[in-house]
Amino acid sequence: MKKIFSSLCIVSLSLACLPAGMALDWMNLAPAFAADTSNETIRVGSKKFTESVILGEIVRQLLQSSNEPGQRHPVLHRAELGGTRILWSALQSGDLDLYPEYTGTLTEELLPKGVANSEDAIRSALKAQSIGMTRSLGFNNTYAVGMKKSLAKRLSIRTLTDLKTHPELKLGLSSEFKQRPDGWPAVQKRYALPQRNIKALDHEVAYRALESDEIDLVDLYSTDAEIDYYQLLVLEDDLKVFPRYESVLIYRLDLLQRAPEVGAFLTKLEGSISETEMISLNADAKIRHIPEAKVAQDFLNAHFGIQRTQATESVAFQILERLREHLGLVLKSMFFSILVALPLGIWASRRPWSGQVILTTVGIIQTIPALALLVMLIRPLKALGFQGIGDTPAVVALFLYSLLPMVRNTHSGLSGISQQIRESAEVLGMKSFARLRLIELPLASSFILAGIKTAVVINIGFATLGALVGAGGFGQPILTGIRLDDHSLILQGAVPAALLALAAQGFFEVLERWIVPRGLKLKSRA
Repeated sequence: MKKIFSSLCIVSLSLACLPAGMALDWMNLAPAFAADTSNETIRVGSKKFTESVILGEIVRQLLQSSNEPGQRHPVLHRAELGGTRILWSALQSGDLDLYPEYTGTLTEELLPKGVANSEDAIRSALKAQSIGMTRSLGFNNTYAVGMKKSLAKRLSIRTLTDLKTHPELKLGLSSEFKQRPDGWPAVQKRYALPQRNIKALDHEVAYRALESDEIDLVDLYSTDAEIDYYQLLVLEDDLKVFPRYESVLIYRLDLLQRAPEVGAFLTKLEGSISETEMISLNADAKIRHIPEAKVAQDFLNAHFGIQRTQATESVAFQILERLREHLGLVLKSMFFSILVALPLGIWASRRPWSGQVILTTVGIIQTIPALALLVMLIRPLKALGFQGIGDTPAVVALFLYSLLPMVRNTHSGLSGISQQIRESAEVLGMKSFARLRLIELPLASSFILAGIKTAVVINIGFATLGALVGAGGFGQPILTGIRLDDHSLILQGAVPAALLALAAQGFFEVLERWIVPRGLKLKSRA
């Protein structure tokens, strides 16, 4: 049986080469999994909200501004990498060198419990993990809860305590604020609030839901430009539940060994941004729709006299670049998933007991939330010597999500072959491998191809989530468009992704005419 199974892997390889090998070779596959071993590149990260992207871009441009020979390092800004845990894990694993963070987030979410919310205490706790921290950049961006001024005036609400008498109010909270111990759980417990109608919404979507009166309360960052734009009242935290969230930069200590000049540049930013100025920078990007790179450039010019010209790319170039990234994610993941799924499906059809274990396992994998899977993959991949962020976790996640439709369809197609056909082949003296290659796989080819087609279409959709770990693709303009409330950016990602899915459907229609035996097609028409 082992000999047969190894032969099946060769068969799956030949099938895999049909949809994937036309666009890939091994030299193209390797970069997706190779760890970034370059000590020259400085990797800056930022979270998927505008303020973090602006700060990350300020750091990138500042570090690139050195003109002294021997002190210039390429700087890569991995923007919009998702939530706090993704960046923190990437920093610990070495996939990022630094990123903007907040002291309250460090003490409440990332560091061991009991660390005091003071710069010295936080710096000491970080140092134990080989991570450094700058002094405050100059502003406190604390959590807050807000509502429309008109509604607050009508209900006579001014503080968080006043919410106790209004259990009917509807809340729209970001998933992170809703779950974090320093977020809604702390507020609800300290103030004994009765509200139960709570929706988990993306931070940017919540503002628009508030504007249309679908919700009454929303969580805020105190430097959000939307507070003034939407005429919101920030409710007073009269019981002081929220700690201070001083903006800082945290970085790997080994960065200062690789690039000693970085320390002086980071020191320049300490105390350089007031709360009022940060609100203005956020408004430039979110309300006035100035690109974050230009916002950062104007800030550096005004404060440090640094003038840099930012190259602009045409929309057509951006779409083609995203197409290249998106296709890369789909094709790489499909290449490997076909190699694994087809032998697993064949094995499952021949060994009923182990087949149930295989089908159950791939079914369970399909139920794991995509974002949770991406976060969980960062450290194991890094420990194995691969990239923790970028293409690698996205390709691995897509590979795992592709297994179920292909394994199930391969199993169903082979299991559905009648016993009479199998017995006839045995009577003719055909060996197991010959029966599989000449009779069973051709008869099951329509099922197998349908499974591959389903997996490809699923992958094209799921690949948009790769942007959360810096994999690019059409998810990048979608995330940015949602964050900036820019429908043209959303369409710039959503429409090409939909067209790519339709193209994949058409490709497999043509492929089916070539692969599926003519007799089976005539039978299906009859």
